[in-house]
Amino acid sequence: MGKVLVTGAGGFIGSHLTEELVRQGEEVRAYIRYNSRDERGLLEDLPKEVQNQIEVVPGDLKDPEGVKKAVKGCSKVFHLGALIAIPYSYIHPFDFIQTNILGTAHLINACLDEGRLERVIHTSTSEVYGTAQYIPIDEKHPLQAQSPYAASKIAADKLAESYYLSFGLPIAIIRPFNTFGPRQSLRAIIPTIISQAIRDKKIRLGNIKPRRDFLFVKDTVKGFIQLGKCEGAVGKVINIGTGADLSIEELVKKILGLMGKQGKIEVEKRRIRPEKSEVLQLLSDTHLAKKLFKWAPRYTLEEGLGETIEWYQRNLSRFKVGSYPL
Repeated sequence: MGKVLVTGAGGFIGSHLTEELVRQGEEVRAYIRYNSRDERGLLEDLPKEVQNQIEVVPGDLKDPEGVKKAVKGCSKVFHLGALIAIPYSYIHPFDFIQTNILGTAHLINACLDEGRLERVIHTSTSEVYGTAQYIPIDEKHPLQAQSPYAASKIAADKLAESYYLSFGLPIAIIRPFNTFGPRQSLRAIIPTIISQAIRDKKIRLGNIKPRRDFLFVKDTVKGFIQLGKCEGAVGKVINIGTGADLSIEELVKKILGLMGKQGKIEVEKRRIRPEKSEVLQLLSDTHLAKKLFKWAPRYTLEEGLGETIEWYQRNLSRFKVGSYPL
């Protein structure tokens, strides 16, 4: 058995996945974006005994030779590396094309050259569906790019699919709905609400009417790992979500209730997506995940929010609360 490569290991989901793989006894190689400060992203949040077992490889998905070196000697690859901030994609769409599309091409090309690979798990996003045309959303739902980010992920997904159909690359595509949990940046809706609720009585948000299916990060990680062991998932797209949704306005009320706080929502125009770009509803159908590898979420929304609130209450000093991160 070779090493397990995780791209985007320094990110939110990537750091949780890396930690769990180490705890399960895997030999993990973490591919992170290079910086001159030797910062390792959210891997630095992991316990030292876990960090000491990770082989950290700095690089860039846009560098095909660096990606090839990272893949070499690995038997399994979890590809999470990507640019993900939707507002930033309106400003610098070409950056998303280079990282998410070209970067994925470099990764799967390197995987194709590495003959010993047993499995490649490519990370998609529920944003590729756009506003639900029917609910719940299964894997056959039409794809609609309502942001440059979503367009880049659709293209990356289709590249992954083509490498399975054209070359037999043992790749599966995991499509998580809205994941949340400890370590997530304040650009995400749940940390934004929690952080403002801790510091202020005003909750500044964008559109509060869209509905989302929120999945706790530990359940997301479990989905990645189970999918990575499922031979029947090769060549398929697999949704993971809770199968329940709520509006952003309802989410605020739930979080405030769990925190024992009161707060007033203020809608800020600068936080609102362009009208045609706003995804109004995402609600998952996860029957395929249950059928193929018996995956189902273990955490209720309240349990996941409870752990998340507690983490931000301990770690809020690390963040710039009230700013609007792209």
